[in-house]
Amino acid sequence: MAGDFVLLNILLYVLGTELPKDIIPDYFKMNPKIIVLAANFALVISEYFFHTIIHHRRVTFTAITMRVCKLVICQSLIMFVFLRFMSDGGRFFEMMVIFTVIYLVLILFTRLIERIVLRTYRKKGGNTRSIVFIGNDPANLMLYREMTDDPTTGYIIKGYYSNGFIEDCPPEFEKLGTISDLDKEIGLNYSFFSNEKEKKTITEESDFQLNLVDEIFCCLSHDDSEFISRIMKFCDNHIIHFHYVPRMYGNVLLNLKPERFGKFSLFTNLREPLTYMSNKFIKRTFDIIFSSIVCLCMLPFIPIIALIIKWQSPGPMFFKQARTGLNGKTFMCYKFRSMHVNKDADKIQATADDPRKFSFGNLMRKTNLDEFPQFFNVLKGDMSIVGPRPHMLLHTEMYRKVIDKYMVRHFSRPGITGYAQVTGFRGETKEQWQMEERVKRDIWYIENWTFGLDLKIIFLTFKSIFINDKNAY
Repeated sequence: MAGDFVLLNILLYVLGTELPKDIIPDYFKMNPKIIVLAANFALVISEYFFHTIIHHRRVTFTAITMRVCKLVICQSLIMFVFLRFMSDGGRFFEMMVIFTVIYLVLILFTRLIERIVLRTYRKKGGNTRSIVFIGNDPANLMLYREMTDDPTTGYIIKGYYSNGFIEDCPPEFEKLGTISDLDKEIGLNYSFFSNEKEKKTITEESDFQLNLVDEIFCCLSHDDSEFISRIMKFCDNHIIHFHYVPRMYGNVLLNLKPERFGKFSLFTNLREPLTYMSNKFIKRTFDIIFSSIVCLCMLPFIPIIALIIKWQSPGPMFFKQARTGLNGKTFMCYKFRSMHVNKDADKIQATADDPRKFSFGNLMRKTNLDEFPQFFNVLKGDMSIVGPRPHMLLHTEMYRKVIDKYMVRHFSRPGITGYAQVTGFRGETKEQWQMEERVKRDIWYIENWTFGLDLKIIFLTFKSIFINDKNAY
């Protein structure tokens, strides 16, 4: 953070002395102290909300980049607004654009250097954390792999204690002993030894594995609550951080998230970002604005599309179908009709060589043109631009019985496009595993929604219009 302030003031000095005189606003030349004060004050506020996160052990450079972008944009906006109130203007915008771009590049470069230095230091053994696991639940193995995927995170895994063995465990993740062995070691509470020499002798003779451990990750049943309590007391007495790892039930990780209910702390297995009113407002506002623009642009082309559909296939211009929407409620989904009128429309999915399709309908399906009437569904509030794709009622009834968490996807408004569709799971689902993967991606989207993720999915969807998708039929 100190480096950010140093860079900021160096940049202000360089811009004030090196930029051509016709670019620098007169106010910048006449009031340099106010400029410096405003810039640093804006950075103080921005650092409070978007300070550096390079020290986090599990953080991607993408996350760091997003954080830096928010920091610099916030700083520049606050500084710009403050100075505009203080002056009469004059080339302020051009100056702030130059300042923002250069400062963004400088901060990103320094973050990269700092991250490389930190990782190199950790690789050489500095700033490390020694870890011991307790229990043979598969959740411990998942956490171990997460910690060791990137060796520069600085985790040193000593091993695990358990009465059994962890299945499919790599040889490096060794078993240190049984729960009884751990209980004996906890009993050697060396904080009461008379001196360091006695403590060292006892711990060496007993092969004390918990010596110099920084963190313990425990994944035991709640039936072992008394023993878990002993472990927690041991950790408190020896300044070791204790973590309880939620167990796996079958092949499902019990991923509980904390929430408050009055003075009580509760845990829920699902907390969606779109339950927050601010996020709902952002998403719905974007849906209305974007859909309104698309509908207005589409109006002149509707008569042309209608004529071509009528020419190639007798029947209505629009195809409407009952589908499952938000909270499991049924709504009518609209599309341009791309198939001949048939009795199997609500029973059978479209296939690659489906004889029900006519030529223009096939083209519409490949380019997503048939989906455009769903923007009217978005304006009505039945759908969103991005979300889990709505399924016909027959599929909802069929898959809810055989796919775990299938109905969770209905906690969100269905979308014209979705995360599953842009990651390869679009179109016909010939086998159950394809629908299971689609559901996993839908639930991931619900749990990890951001406005930036929506924009990314929209971009990838538009990209598929020009680059043929093999699953589009």
